[in-house]
Amino acid sequence: MQPSDEVLFETEGPVAVITLNRPAQRNAISRGMNDGLRIAWERFEAAAELKVAILTGSGDKAFCAGMDLREAASLNLRVPPRNFLPILGDTVHVSKPVIAAVNGLAYAGGWLFAQMCDLCIAADHAVFAITEAKVGRGMPRAAPLTKMLPQRIVMELLLTGQPLTAQRAHALGYVNAVVPAAALREHAMAMATSIAANAPLTVRAARELVYLSSEMGRSAGLRAAQHLFEAVYLSSDAQEGPLAFAEKRAPVWTGE
Repeated sequence: MQPSDEVLFETEGPVAVITLNRPAQRNAISRGMNDGLRIAWERFEAAAELKVAILTGSGDKAFCAGMDLREAASLNLRVPPRNFLPILGDTVHVSKPVIAAVNGLAYAGGWLFAQMCDLCIAADHAVFAITEAKVGRGMPRAAPLTKMLPQRIVMELLLTGQPLTAQRAHALGYVNAVVPAAALREHAMAMATSIAANAPLTVRAARELVYLSSEMGRSAGLRAAQHLFEAVYLSSDAQEGPLAFAEKRAPVWTGE
């Protein structure tokens, strides 16, 4: 069963593919999409056999164009509540890696959906923009971009509302790879499969390490990381990895 008509959920081995599915509206964010995404993230987090998720959009024009402004106008929305959008690391908890496969424009809330993912692969025609200044809305959830892009680039994006090409985003270190549009899913799936083959406890702890250390100084980060990886060192997988290497075979991870 799909989370909703506006969000598709499919699996390919240990990888979940979650697709924003309003192509006629450039996958703009609606109440139905928000509800569908919450269900999809809950399903992904609860499924032990799923190790990595890919978030993408339907069609070849847009990953997500941001909020559906027609729907927003009808709601007479003023200050959005904290839980208005299903944002990973904020209003939704997911402990496993998520890759954004950006298949076109990612504007406003659409860029937010790409920003919340751990990794990002973009089609060569993809563009990113924070367009709220053009429509008189706010962008408080753009704050993490100041850790992901240089300050003056973020200032330019927020104040002008002008788009950032996938190529420039890659040069700035925001995008992991830029690939031909026809090969986007293949490249995202290859990255996801590579991650899924690794020890799950180490992957989860490494993911947490990146976010934890970004909010701390060097010494505090090192101390916190030591504690974070203690459970990894004590796991059966920590013994299985070196043993499999010595025996020249693929490791069998249990996540325990």
